[in-house]
Amino acid sequence: MLTEALARFPRLELIPTATPLEHLPRLSRHLGRDIWIKRDDLTSLALGGNKARKLEYLGADALAKNAEVLVTAGAIQSNHVRQTAALAARLGLGCLALLENPLGTAEGNYLSNGNRLLLDLFSCEIDAVANLDNADELLQTAAERLRSAGRKPYVVPIGGSNALGALGYVRAGLELAEQMYSNGENFDAVLLASGSAGTHSGLALALEYTRPASRVIGVTVSRPDAAQRPKVQGLLQRTAELLGVDVPTQLQIELWDQYFGPRYGEPNAGTLAAIRLLAEQEGLLLDPVYTGKAFAGLLDGIARGAFPGRGPLLFLHTGGAPALFAYHPWAI
Repeated sequence: MLTEALARFPRLELIPTATPLEHLPRLSRHLGRDIWIKRDDLTSLALGGNKARKLEYLGADALAKNAEVLVTAGAIQSNHVRQTAALAARLGLGCLALLENPLGTAEGNYLSNGNRLLLDLFSCEIDAVANLDNADELLQTAAERLRSAGRKPYVVPIGGSNALGALGYVRAGLELAEQMYSNGENFDAVLLASGSAGTHSGLALALEYTRPASRVIGVTVSRPDAAQRPKVQGLLQRTAELLGVDVPTQLQIELWDQYFGPRYGEPNAGTLAAIRLLAEQEGLLLDPVYTGKAFAGLLDGIARGAFPGRGPLLFLHTGGAPALFAYHPWAI
């Protein structure tokens, strides 16, 4: 059903093959629990990450509407903005990014290294903003300014997370379900970072249709459950409506909000320990904003017995490693 529904929507083929599903043997022995990882850090656009899946659909829509410039927003070290700017360069479009400094830091690496450095390489136009509390309004104002100058903008929402963008993770969920079927694995839980909600919503919808009663846990990276839950629920409903399907009544949204402090973009001790552990055990890199916090949630979940049974666990690696260079020596 979902496969047929997705086929109605054009997409760019930025991810020509499935991203790997890998077992982590050394970490599994260390933790006493089988851990697998879905390598969406290996998508092919601008050093990888989950945003490429959303941009497959958003980019196709921008081209269909004859856009000349992509307009988006995020933090200075936004993975989403980095990948959007790279897509614009690949398509021969301009890119305007509204950037906030959520930490209020003047640390040089944060302001100019990591993802921010890559924006300059992609010739992305930058507008600094005080904050993105009213991001939708700011994006529309920027788009109107471009129209007044005779340009044709296309607004890409923060994180690429609207219903169209979330189709990328419906497709990813179908891909994951096929990989699980092929290798015979049945995961006790799938964990991922839950931020702008497109990845969480799309994946949860697809897995509920293909692997009913799958436990999908979103580890929040910027807000408590009470604020994050409506974002996930709303986008889940809008994505299902776009596809013309129902949200299964048994679908459970599970959020863990103990790990995002002290705030978005600022790593805590658990985040840094998780980054170091995966690097030391498997040579894999997490980031300080999203995957480091989500992986800290997985580690703590094992320690506190939050996964009954002995089945394997799956971590969705959504990328972000370029931000590591922006956080040294300040936090890393």
